[in-house]
Amino acid sequence: MRILTSPSGQEESVTVRRSESADAQGIDSLISPAARAVFGRVNVIHLLEKANLAVTLANEKDDVLAHASFFDHPVGGLVDQTLWEPFLQKHFRAEQCTPLNTLFLHLFVAQPNFTAASIKEIMRAVFNAVPELEYICLVSPNVSGLEPALDEMFVPLQRLTDPGPQCLAFICSRQEHCPRLHIRPARVEDHDDIMRLFVEQKKLLSVHQPYFLAELIEAQNEENHTAVCESDGVTVGFISVTSDVDLKQLHSFELSEFGGLYKQIKQDEPADEVEPGKIQTSDSQQQEETQSTGAGRPSEKSNAFCIQFFIVDKNYEMRSVDFIPYVFKLFPDLDFCIITVPTPSPEFPLLQSFIRVLHRSTSSLPHELYVFHRTGLGSLEVRPAVAADRPAVSDLVKGLRLNESLLQDLDCFYEACRDPEGVPLQAFVAQVHTQVVGIVIVRDEQDIEFIRAHYNIEKFIYFSHHRYEEHAQIRHFVLKSSFQRFTKHLFKEVLRLAHRSCLYHRLYPPDRSQENSCIHHLDFIFNCAVPVRPRRQIIYPLEELGVNAPSRQITEDQAPFALSLISRKLTMEPKITINARIVVVGASDTGLSFLEVLCFCPHLRFNNLTLVSTHGFPSDCNHEDVGFLSTSHAYSSRDLAQLPLHSCVNLVTGKMVGINRKSQYVLVSGGSRVSYDHLVLCTGLQYQVPCPTGVDLSQPVTTSQLQARPAQRRYTGPVPSNLFTLNDCYDCMAARRWLRANFVELEDNAVVYGNSIDVFTTIETLLSLGVQGYRIHLVLPPPEPGAPCFSDPVVEKAVMTATEKAEVQVHRDCLLAHMNNGEHPDPLTCVSFTTDAEPLHLHCGVFINLSNKRVDYDAFKSIIGCFLVFDSRLVINATFHTSDAAICGAGPLTKFSRCYHADEWTHGSFNSKEVGQDLAATLLPLFDPTQEPADDPTPEMDRLVPLYKQAKIQGGKLPGGYNYLHVTKPSAANLTAPPVKHLQDGVIVTGRVETGNYFCLQLDCYDLVETLTCFSLKPLPVSNYLSVYGKHQQLLGQLSTRYQQGLIQDLHSFLRQSWCLAVYHDRFSDFEQELRQITSTTDHRWRQQATEDADDSDVLPQDRLKDAESRAALRSSAAKYLTYNRNLLPMFACPGQL
Repeated sequence: MRILTSPSGQEESVTVRRSESADAQGIDSLISPAARAVFGRVNVIHLLEKANLAVTLANEKDDVLAHASFFDHPVGGLVDQTLWEPFLQKHFRAEQCTPLNTLFLHLFVAQPNFTAASIKEIMRAVFNAVPELEYICLVSPNVSGLEPALDEMFVPLQRLTDPGPQCLAFICSRQEHCPRLHIRPARVEDHDDIMRLFVEQKKLLSVHQPYFLAELIEAQNEENHTAVCESDGVTVGFISVTSDVDLKQLHSFELSEFGGLYKQIKQDEPADEVEPGKIQTSDSQQQEETQSTGAGRPSEKSNAFCIQFFIVDKNYEMRSVDFIPYVFKLFPDLDFCIITVPTPSPEFPLLQSFIRVLHRSTSSLPHELYVFHRTGLGSLEVRPAVAADRPAVSDLVKGLRLNESLLQDLDCFYEACRDPEGVPLQAFVAQVHTQVVGIVIVRDEQDIEFIRAHYNIEKFIYFSHHRYEEHAQIRHFVLKSSFQRFTKHLFKEVLRLAHRSCLYHRLYPPDRSQENSCIHHLDFIFNCAVPVRPRRQIIYPLEELGVNAPSRQITEDQAPFALSLISRKLTMEPKITINARIVVVGASDTGLSFLEVLCFCPHLRFNNLTLVSTHGFPSDCNHEDVGFLSTSHAYSSRDLAQLPLHSCVNLVTGKMVGINRKSQYVLVSGGSRVSYDHLVLCTGLQYQVPCPTGVDLSQPVTTSQLQARPAQRRYTGPVPSNLFTLNDCYDCMAARRWLRANFVELEDNAVVYGNSIDVFTTIETLLSLGVQGYRIHLVLPPPEPGAPCFSDPVVEKAVMTATEKAEVQVHRDCLLAHMNNGEHPDPLTCVSFTTDAEPLHLHCGVFINLSNKRVDYDAFKSIIGCFLVFDSRLVINATFHTSDAAICGAGPLTKFSRCYHADEWTHGSFNSKEVGQDLAATLLPLFDPTQEPADDPTPEMDRLVPLYKQAKIQGGKLPGGYNYLHVTKPSAANLTAPPVKHLQDGVIVTGRVETGNYFCLQLDCYDLVETLTCFSLKPLPVSNYLSVYGKHQQLLGQLSTRYQQGLIQDLHSFLRQSWCLAVYHDRFSDFEQELRQITSTTDHRWRQQATEDADDSDVLPQDRLKDAESRAALRSSAAKYLTYNRNLLPMFACPGQL
């Protein structure tokens, strides 16, 4: 908070922040005739949308006290935005103004009493927030006198032409409001001032302690230097640098792009000039040098100096970059400045100018390395590419993947400014001192309607304020690493020079990598762009809708991709970099959901997200085409392709086999170690290889007798090559390939063992592969109490009937006794089971195991091996933490501590995707400074476990070709009380399982849909049906009333009607929330009326909406919802259309 004082002495506490769209009304009310005379008539929303930087001063009540908008070009149509630099230099003495260091004021408004104080505070904040900014100009075609506050702040630009252009031309310099810090060598007398900074912040970047400072300052020499920065004669910062760097300690980092931080020594240079301990050679480099020179052995010496200490007053953090030119002058022969910081520490402003160096895959060093190259001190110029740039660009992209595609597009630009499809192309190069160091090629975005419909770009932009031609796609992007700090400026200039307002980058999954562009480095784009979430799609009945369907641009299928967006207002939006090492073990729905939330934080950039997964990313295979297992509908292969997991998450393929809590690393199969600062365990439960009981089948033993014995042992023998335990897509792919190659054409039996829904989806897959039903034996172990395959007995009976109709042989209540009669099990040729009657002996060509679902043994061994509390599951508290504060657990792997007395509730009772989202929400305050830490729960609340609302979902394709979907609310397991029976009035059933159109809806006591079961021979519009869950029956066209009146004969057809599509829209929940706010304003008045009319039995809750004002508000809200989303809901008539 800052204090502003008016000329009359009135004080106001204000916050300086970036403007939001919600400020528009307050800003508009502050526009005075004097402001309009200078800046012209403005559309505030449009101004906020297109401004590179918009700043608002808000008081404690969040009322707008003042506002200023800044662009990268002058006001109005005085000059084309691409030509302002030569315009100013021709007519005014403004040769010092460049696109890198100059912004233009397009609007300033303030409350009259605080005009002077507000403009000073805004200018101070803007200069402080943008280190490269040196000048703010006010250039406007509206010739009018400036109001006194602006006149005091700006000085006129000196004219060079007379008569010149009729316009206002003023300039404001950084030096007047936020000058660069004065840097000088440190003296011993500065010790106390420096110590004060250490006491205030404790921001040490080395192992030394502050009491060494006096000795450090005194010991300065050619290798070691210290310096302080001053503001108005007061020491506000300190830095210590040294050229005594042992580069061998940095072998854990990928330094190849920086020459290993070494410099080649010329052959005629005396060897004694090389300092001891600083020479490091590589065999390949020696060989290359020998071949090129013919003889001799090349030598290298360090080409870097490092920052040992750095401290700066928090009020001057953004001016930390003032140190960089000074320290480079201290070491004129060295090209790199490096700094290391611990991974958990937040990235401070100085590091934003440095390049973060990637770790090697084998690195376990708990530090981050940042590098700054001397060439980064210069200025970068962006201009349209010309034909003469072709050789330089070719050299720049040599060796890069898809570089030929870039050069082909560049040639197309030179020839016709269009690609082979006729779409306009624009190419721009970045140069430093006439050297080309980067190139960007953009292509007009032809699919903007598809992008708008399929991705939530409207979270970041007001779509209606951007013309269609203002959207462009980043086709290629290459920039030398040394100039990473200019990436945002490069994109800002591309938008200005191309007359565009939005740039999109598409990232396709690995199986469609040929669709990708030549990008180097991808991280540079992610550091500037915001990731855009995909939207849930309506599944349209296109044939029934006819001409009322959305356009083909929207409904036409395209290859899925992850989308990132850069808009004008995002080019100066800072991101918070998080280097903490967050390791997720298990690519379960919970783990993927957790990573998804972190990847889609627009203002956060997580550099060290790691996923440890047995088979890598699940998106690398197509779930829908594999079969075998049922699905939770959490992530389809298309959903996963639309997430930026491949580019934002490091993948370690393997199984967790150990955890070292002291050294904080996970041991992965194969011997690799993955270090962590925060570890998330969400491996879920897996089917385990069954262990035969080994009983003597010559003796009368039944399954019931064996169930009374102690728990089953773990199988430790060799796993037969034809025994498949299916747990994920990769297991299913392997089984599918083996079956096609070794089984389908033969006559052996397939034994499917288990008692979950997965055994039935597996049978359907086998049948679809061409395996005859009589060859399939379904062996069902005794069911676990309270865990039926199907909650609806009608469906269960239909599935068993379809299974038997397919001639599949079903054996119930069986336990595996022997494999190959106790002999060597590979290959598996026969299996024996105990039953409640005679033993069952089956010949076996393949054995598919879907039984014994529990915690994986390696995960179990890792957990207990590091002494985490394990009680049949990993024990956690209500905030996901285990007994180790650095380790969290989530998903079915876990259970709540017994201190909660809630053993019937576990994460397995809930939607795993929702659990992962809540885990991310719990951990984000640790990294996000914009979020306040959660308050400590009260003693009463501290003993409550979290409960979740989203539905549990199960689906799959069952024998007979039936498509199955079951959606239900979360429920506790092992309840001691009898289950609550649904009232018959709350059950809506249409169709029959025999005819393949069965649909069952169950309503709770509030008439909300709590259970949905579909059993159909036709494909199900799953996305639409999932939207029905939790909706009130009145929202579904008075569903209950119509059903009771006999007007609904088929729920499938009823829910395909066009009026339902508005309910399926992904923004319908926002519309519901808006309606609740409208109705809540009348609730109090209705309650008063209901109290007064208590004797009137005809008073109904609906009567509170009968007043004209409430009805008008509801109609207006509905009309706005349909109008705003007309691109996806064209089947509804909007106001003014008829």
